[in-house]
Amino acid sequence: MKNWRHSKFLWGQMSEERDSALLEDLLSLPAETSWLEFKENNADPQLIAKLCSALSNEARLAGKDAAFIIWGVRDASRDVVGTTFIPDKATVGNQVLSLWLANQLQPSPAFEFRTLNHQAGSVVILEIPAALNAPVAVGGVPYIRIGPATPKLSDYPERYQKLIDRLRPYHWESGVAVSFVEAGDILQLLDFTSYFKLTGQQLPDSSAAILDRMSADRLIARDVGNRWNISNLGAILFASNLEDFPPSLARKAVRFISYAGRTRASAVQHRRDGKRGYAAGFQGLMDYIDSQIPRNEHIGRALRAAEPLYPELAVRELVANALIHQDMTISGAGPLVELFEDRLEITNPGKPLVDPQRMIDLAPRSRNEALASLMRRMGFCEEQGSGLDKVLTEVELSQLPPPLLRDSESSMQVCLYGPRTFADMTPEERVRACYFHAVLRFLAGDRMRNVSLCERFGIDPRNAAQASQVIKRALDQELIRVADPQHPRAGYVPIWA
Repeated sequence: MKNWRHSKFLWGQMSEERDSALLEDLLSLPAETSWLEFKENNADPQLIAKLCSALSNEARLAGKDAAFIIWGVRDASRDVVGTTFIPDKATVGNQVLSLWLANQLQPSPAFEFRTLNHQAGSVVILEIPAALNAPVAVGGVPYIRIGPATPKLSDYPERYQKLIDRLRPYHWESGVAVSFVEAGDILQLLDFTSYFKLTGQQLPDSSAAILDRMSADRLIARDVGNRWNISNLGAILFASNLEDFPPSLARKAVRFISYAGRTRASAVQHRRDGKRGYAAGFQGLMDYIDSQIPRNEHIGRALRAAEPLYPELAVRELVANALIHQDMTISGAGPLVELFEDRLEITNPGKPLVDPQRMIDLAPRSRNEALASLMRRMGFCEEQGSGLDKVLTEVELSQLPPPLLRDSESSMQVCLYGPRTFADMTPEERVRACYFHAVLRFLAGDRMRNVSLCERFGIDPRNAAQASQVIKRALDQELIRVADPQHPRAGYVPIWA
């Protein structure tokens, strides 16, 4: 296998070998397509700008990831003849061509000029990504390709509507992590045995069948020259070693840190930086976290000897949610699990798409739908809407303080707290526990009552007035309400119920 850690493929650079294969594939097409244009030497800037707009829009209509303009090929015969066009030396006024093009196109796609040294002469490839969020326009006017003509998109309303229907927000999972990979290297870069085991599929006998199955789940996709691309989805879930991928992916590995005290200024006792993909390494990660969590011999009625301080199911679900719901577009950051003397914090990059107060009852919204779907299919997390309630149920059974769901502009954090009695909980924790208890009872088709809250806190029924005080504070903060104002003893439900 190639030394992928230092291969230029990993940094998104296109190799000469790949461009040669790409040229051969484009030349083999039966005719010039709506997303492909051959030129010999014509390098008129206005023409190039209009073609960039038209071909980018047509690539999206055709379901292609990119469009191409190739210089150095005779259009009629498809003969490679070389070109005198040198994009790095081309200018428009005082601007280099590429900068001028970037300013002319709105929204400006991340196009790229590349030069290929062909035996027949120099060949220039301009690769233009397909339109993403809006039609690509020149001076505010989007174009399309119909035969050899490049008319305005507005002149063809039916094509305009079709293009709008096909435009979608960028999905990080579908991005390419590594391109132009040989089939044998795919099987070393990705833990394919874990993929088949976790998805419940029988491992095929041939490499070709293995690749076809992985392609069906969009972990890989065919590239030019009988090579393959590994998608971000495939890499982040099944990388044998994330360090063999670009830094933008490697930095999304899960990190675990345990501290000797209650703050990050305390001495670090253990640290582990994940290497494997989320799915391939999930069970190993959970086993490691479990080995670091202290055991408690006896706290409250629900805990038994030698049980972990934090319920295993709760930790598992919260870690899985952090992996799934993170904002993958935030560079240099990944999920972080931190174990302190008194709590466990699980943080993921990205502001949540759902208000933390409503995460327990509303269906989750994920930025990474393909990742979420495959993780659920492999059994790493619960079906939508049933994950956080299981976490809170486990916390209540263990009579732990309620979790803290805390969001910011750039992250989401969940804190699980170690065992504390009702007397040791803060007033805010008591009210939060009351609210969560009301939600759980409501979702179960029941109502919170004083007696049920006493049981949740481990309060002796003779001291039920303590639970009544908590309920009063929750009512004052408008977190809960009386279920039936005509019958105050009927119980309480969440304020939104």
